[in-house]
Amino acid sequence: MTGIALVIAFIVAIALMIIAISRLKIHPFLSIMAVSLLFAITAGIPITDIPNVIGTGFSNTFKSIGIVIIFGALIGTLLEKSGAALKMADLVVKLVGKKNPELAMLIMGWIVSIPVFCDSGFVVLNPIRKALVKRTAKSSVACTIALSLGLYISHCFIPPTPGPIAAANTLYEQGIKQETNLLFVILMGAVCSILPLIAAYIFAIFIGKRVKDREEAGEATGEVVRSYEELVASFGKLPNGWLSFAPIVVPIILMALSSAFSMAGISVPIITFLGTPIIAIATGVILAIIPLASQKMLKDFYKLTEETLKVSGPILFITAAGGVLGNVIASSTLVDFIKENSAVLSSLGLLFPFLLSAILKTAQGSSTVALTTTAGIVAPMITALGLGTPVMTALTVIAIGAGAMTVSHANDSYFWVVTNFGNMKVEDGYKTQTLGTLVVGIASIINVLIVSLFL
Repeated sequence: MTGIALVIAFIVAIALMIIAISRLKIHPFLSIMAVSLLFAITAGIPITDIPNVIGTGFSNTFKSIGIVIIFGALIGTLLEKSGAALKMADLVVKLVGKKNPELAMLIMGWIVSIPVFCDSGFVVLNPIRKALVKRTAKSSVACTIALSLGLYISHCFIPPTPGPIAAANTLYEQGIKQETNLLFVILMGAVCSILPLIAAYIFAIFIGKRVKDREEAGEATGEVVRSYEELVASFGKLPNGWLSFAPIVVPIILMALSSAFSMAGISVPIITFLGTPIIAIATGVILAIIPLASQKMLKDFYKLTEETLKVSGPILFITAAGGVLGNVIASSTLVDFIKENSAVLSSLGLLFPFLLSAILKTAQGSSTVALTTTAGIVAPMITALGLGTPVMTALTVIAIGAGAMTVSHANDSYFWVVTNFGNMKVEDGYKTQTLGTLVVGIASIINVLIVSLFL
């Protein structure tokens, strides 16, 4: 199957998956795997290749974020059980005020995701989000979406995240035949973050009043729900502030250093090693043991690790299933069909790279793939589109990034990270994460178009 028929088959497959999960109550892992297999057969992928396509999609997801999710979840458990997360929440509240936890998470996410992948950033910052919700009694969903969208905006816009760097290199070197100017890209990314950050904040507040997570909805979680004051009292004395923040701040610094050295073309093996997400977050695990020890709770370390593995297992498998669907779509002719018909959109100026990237993002799930693929298509025609100056080329990178966040749904691993760590139902993930990425994507391209009027 090819062409329009394949596009229709893709839409039907996504609809079937949503119905299976939300209406028929089939587990997301089984639903996504079944839809992936059916779409692979429908798309005409050779039947002998399908097992390898499925296996590759599954293993690649585990390889990229599997260990990060486990270690990140373990950091969260250790910080929560030692009281360090509550200490961090106290310090953040003193800084931004008790009425603004959503704003705190939004800005924190935007800053952290400049050097750190949004998946890793969400897992690492989630303990602070949970503690802030307890501390301020604000909407858990609002804080979840504020953090998620803050991370996502800089992830798609600002180097040294790999997607924007790769897109910039392609457009500069292959498009306008000049040396890549990452300074322009960083500047444009920062300026074009203004409207989407505002939109993200407003949307988070709006959706937080309408959607509740499982705990807020009164579902049984197996835990005794206690007030913030009762939680603090149960620890007697909270850990030191520096020790509490170290398991989160140190991994971020390590990853940021590695990214900065890589962007500058400097090779320092020990920095590269320590800045790899797996090693950086493993360092965070080691540092998270210190507050646990200070609270004389080391005897509970084995039990807490075991509990974390039980909780993170379902998240891992659902996320990996999303990777399978993405790889099946990428292995079909759907992406090629979109590329072949890109000429229809080429008269739209900056809207062309945005729409093309958004179509690719929605179809195959990966923002990085959407960024790099769109850049490759746009590069040969960038001058014809009237975008051939160094500054406009940088703005084109941001337009592509705006499309690459529009939208996050079931074939995107980040959707499952946010939905599961945010303790939301799948249907609520569509109301929050998917709709939220649509809102910030549209706000982003509006910001891009406004900036273009002054260039």
